[in-house]
Amino acid sequence: MNLADELRVFSGRANPLLTQRVCEHIGVPVGRARAELFPDGEVIVKLDEDVRGRDVFVIQPTCQPVNESLMELLIWIDCLKRASANRITAVMPYYGYARQDRKSEGRTPITAKLVANLIVAAGANRVIAMDLHAAQIQGFFDIPVDHLVASRVFAEHYIVEAPKLGRIAIVSPDPGNLKVASDYAELLNADLAFIDKRRQSATSVAMTNIIGDVKGKTVLMFDDMITTGGTVAEASRILKDHGCGPIHVAATHGIFAGSAVEKLLKAPIEQFVITDSVPFWDRLAPLKDRITVLSVASLLGEAIKRIHLNQSVSMLFAKGGGAGKR
Repeated sequence: MNLADELRVFSGRANPLLTQRVCEHIGVPVGRARAELFPDGEVIVKLDEDVRGRDVFVIQPTCQPVNESLMELLIWIDCLKRASANRITAVMPYYGYARQDRKSEGRTPITAKLVANLIVAAGANRVIAMDLHAAQIQGFFDIPVDHLVASRVFAEHYIVEAPKLGRIAIVSPDPGNLKVASDYAELLNADLAFIDKRRQSATSVAMTNIIGDVKGKTVLMFDDMITTGGTVAEASRILKDHGCGPIHVAATHGIFAGSAVEKLLKAPIEQFVITDSVPFWDRLAPLKDRITVLSVASLLGEAIKRIHLNQSVSMLFAKGGGAGKR
């Protein structure tokens, strides 16, 4: 079967390089279309090829600028629906608003659910997401959601790198992330530790102690995203105070919002490992010598191909050789 006959993969403007890599993995060209701005800032999507009756995937992480990226995704879906695509899958390597998944206090929205409603209302038939900040967001959709995990990609990377790092301690930056840290510790035959966090007030959390031995060891910390950089920066300083060796931080989504770059430049972290789920922003240039970017294109491409061929995608949800979902 020639995939290019019935399968179309389009790219939003948020991360066209990732879409190109996905299409190269699948062996199909990027769909011909344009997303342009009117002078007043409105977005218009124009398809330059026929999608009637075809299986269509549009890749658009809803990353910075979040609202603009989200609105463009909705317009893509509506455009494809009105062009009579047979099935529309929204591929969201990064799901914006994922942290607003519950009411943490009175009179606040659950915006992660609102985003799910908007995507379904626009006409999507399926969603592919990666490392959602809260796994229960899958349940916010009334359509199938394939929730992929980048731990497979990190596992492959660190299995190769681990022999170069000496004695390793996998450190969870908080007790809630202990399960994923444990999985990586088992995979890499490493020690396990976690940082004890104590809430001082409604808005302040202090990292007070380390449970486990990190002295003289290379530390690896894993998380789903680096946003402001505050947690890993403070954690790295605490770890250094306890005599650890080099510190490596791995995160699926390198958001680096606000003053994160400036904050992390001062942190005693030797290496950051992120994926290309969101673009490698130009403003990360000061950190470029300390950042390694791994691609999730093959993982996304395999999911797209399997969904199109009505094959199981469950093997893509599996732990990456022992590494699990946070």
